[in-house]
Amino acid sequence: MLAPDLVLAIDNDHRALDALVRGDPEPKKQLFSRRDDVTLANPLGPPARGWSQLEATLERAVAQLRDGGPIRFERISEYATQDLAYIVEFERWRGRVGGVDHVVSMALRATTVFRREGGEWRIAHRHADPITAPQPPESIIEREDPSAADRHA
Repeated sequence: MLAPDLVLAIDNDHRALDALVRGDPEPKKQLFSRRDDVTLANPLGPPARGWSQLEATLERAVAQLRDGGPIRFERISEYATQDLAYIVEFERWRGRVGGVDHVVSMALRATTVFRREGGEWRIAHRHADPITAPQPPESIIEREDPSAADRHA
């Protein structure tokens, strides 16, 4: 069973993600640690480390999202100690993303690591990707730049 203050932090994170997909990154920013080791790996770019990179990554992500709808969270796993916790969830919502002009369904597999800092739970790490169903083994093959083959020949 999760501590009440951690449950509240997770609920705040869910509300902040709802705001994010509607175009407002500020509630989500408030939840992240400001320590140098804070990380964010979202599905729209490479991982960010440190507050300034993380903030810029959130701003870029929110610029790609609009008209978001209700979010449903499906908890897969959770674990907590007094000072460290994680949750793994599927996050599902509807909205507009990138250049898509119509509302689409979106889903992410997300792992969020919380750390107690100064008596409050903060997000120390978040990783999200679009893998919510089995993938073929070939899906992990790194796409190679065709011009790279010429450089190695």
